[in-house]
Amino acid sequence: MREIKEYCTIRLHDTDAAGILFFANQLKIVHDVYEQFMTRIDFPFRRRFEERDFYLPIVHTEADFFQPLAVGDTVEIILKIEAVGNSSFTLAYTLTDLDGIVVGTARTVHVTVDPATWKKIPLPEAFRKALVESVGD
Repeated sequence: MREIKEYCTIRLHDTDAAGILFFANQLKIVHDVYEQFMTRIDFPFRRRFEERDFYLPIVHTEADFFQPLAVGDTVEIILKIEAVGNSSFTLAYTLTDLDGIVVGTARTVHVTVDPATWKKIPLPEAFRKALVESVGD
């Protein structure tokens, strides 16, 4: 499976009073990578809001923290599609420092919903195809 790779440098506003990455900001970082991924596969969020054909809310998230990150640290974020179901998909993220040490991980589960009813719907076929093709062998 091909990986989607991005980089992020920890900024002052990302840290807490101890000078390390505030825990919730790890999820912000991976969500930024998710947004870039969606644009890369030609399903940018702006279009989702304009066309209103389907939305992709996150219904579950989890994160683990293995090493503290400080202002100026740069991390590599690798996104992998872990699963694609009938109406949902799961993304897995690995955050690694520039020495190759895994400093954190995260997972997000997204469900496809109808914007008018917020009821679960099957993944649109074009979107499913873009997901699968984005991580081909």
